[in-house]
Amino acid sequence: MNHSHLRRFSTLLGQAKTDSSSPKPPNLAFLGSNRTALPLPHRTIPDPLGQDLDFINVAHSHLVHSDWGKLGTMSNGLTPFRIKHVLVKTKRDHVLALEFFKWVDEKRPGLHSLDTYSIILHVLTREKNFKEAEAMLRSSVIPRVLDSPMKLFEALLYTYRLCDSSPRVFDCLFDTYAHLKKFRNATDVFCRMKDYGFLPNVEACNAYLSALIGARRTDIALAFYKEMRRCRISPNSYTLNMVLCVHCRSGKLDKAFEVFKEMEGMGCRPTNVTFNTLIVGHCKQGLLDMAMRLKDTMAKSGFQANVITYNTLIHGFCKEGKLHEANRIFSEMKTVNVSPNVVTYNILINGYCDVGNSEMSSRLHEEMVGHGIKVDIVTYNALILGLCKEGKTKKAAYLVKELDKANLAPNASTFSALIIGQCARQNSERAFQLYKSMKRSGFDPNSDIFNKLISTFCKNEDFKGATQVLKEMLKRRVIPETGVTFELVKGLCRTKETNLAKELLKEMERNRLLPENYEKINFFLLEDENDGKEKG
Repeated sequence: MNHSHLRRFSTLLGQAKTDSSSPKPPNLAFLGSNRTALPLPHRTIPDPLGQDLDFINVAHSHLVHSDWGKLGTMSNGLTPFRIKHVLVKTKRDHVLALEFFKWVDEKRPGLHSLDTYSIILHVLTREKNFKEAEAMLRSSVIPRVLDSPMKLFEALLYTYRLCDSSPRVFDCLFDTYAHLKKFRNATDVFCRMKDYGFLPNVEACNAYLSALIGARRTDIALAFYKEMRRCRISPNSYTLNMVLCVHCRSGKLDKAFEVFKEMEGMGCRPTNVTFNTLIVGHCKQGLLDMAMRLKDTMAKSGFQANVITYNTLIHGFCKEGKLHEANRIFSEMKTVNVSPNVVTYNILINGYCDVGNSEMSSRLHEEMVGHGIKVDIVTYNALILGLCKEGKTKKAAYLVKELDKANLAPNASTFSALIIGQCARQNSERAFQLYKSMKRSGFDPNSDIFNKLISTFCKNEDFKGATQVLKEMLKRRVIPETGVTFELVKGLCRTKETNLAKELLKEMERNRLLPENYEKINFFLLEDENDGKEKG
């Protein structure tokens, strides 16, 4: 059989964890080709004779009677052949079979073979003990085999009829690869299952889709969903909600609505998650009227908007600066007995801080505490940033002291807010001290903080200080903004520090950390140097 397509697709999936730049999804059309399923291969175990037969019968008898003491005296006589036969004899009692399997592993570590692992997996999945089967697949021994999925798949295939197994054993293998994010291996198993007429159940397919989406391999997730449909694996609401979410995240709301309209026809009723996902998608694109209409449709369809629905809408209006509408939704939420949570308050506090209304943010903070909602670091950071933006650094410092009382530690956002506050007051020295404290606390400033520091030093005409920050920035391999770089170079030239400006630009070149329009900055420096020579 020609598996060249399968191998190509498997290779692509093998890169899924590291190569997120695949330009287009894989072509899964080959998987849906109509072909006759291959017959199941069958391998028997040779009948035991002589001492082997005696050992197996006696060991089985001790096992059935839970006589572990007598069984222990026989552990030195165990062989993979004898273990296989004892497991097959106990295949109708998955509890006993598992106890024996674990006992062998304890008494004679490393004695289990691929066949004994396959038999116990068949026994467990046949009796629907999927939790133990998956734990077995993730155990310390099996993962070595898991890296070669075809070996394990074939071992399961050859022992399938011997154990009177069920197709769920392959579902379990497929599902485990999905959870381990071994996408290429999961695909190999899926393709081999199809070869022999098996199809994974929708739960296993959902696990694979979820893992792909979590790894941001949405191209492969959508291709796999199409293959599910081609194979007539019926999706459920969970499947369709994931597909709908993928389309909303990528801004393809028309495709999301197509999935939404198809749900009823597939026998899948929309859920709260369905509506919330669509509302999130519309709010992200600023389509707030449509988001509100979806909330109304949700109610007409018999679903009650929950805290996620309201938080999404409030966030959408805050992001657009429509605080009046956000507050109206907040009031409605309380009217219909949907309790606001810490996220609700954080969104509103942040929204009011963004428009420079720290007074309203403080009122919301008081209301939050009054209702017994525990304030978190996000709340404090929003309040601190709001105060800092308005230049109220003393009030912000008071809130920082409150963090200890609340058993909260400042994080990168706390330091960033305080630095922004000092920069707003053009207090470059204090801002730089906070930057040093931030580093000592183990937090890395982002490019915005570096650029604000440089700009503040430049405004104070402290170009040496700005140079120090820029050097720190380059050391951390952060590219400076064009504007602040130009501002610094101009300042250095004006203060007769042209050589220092040249040195900085050369350092950027050496480290390949060049801002946009670097050539213009360099050209300005050369012109300034030439002007200086002419005047000289």
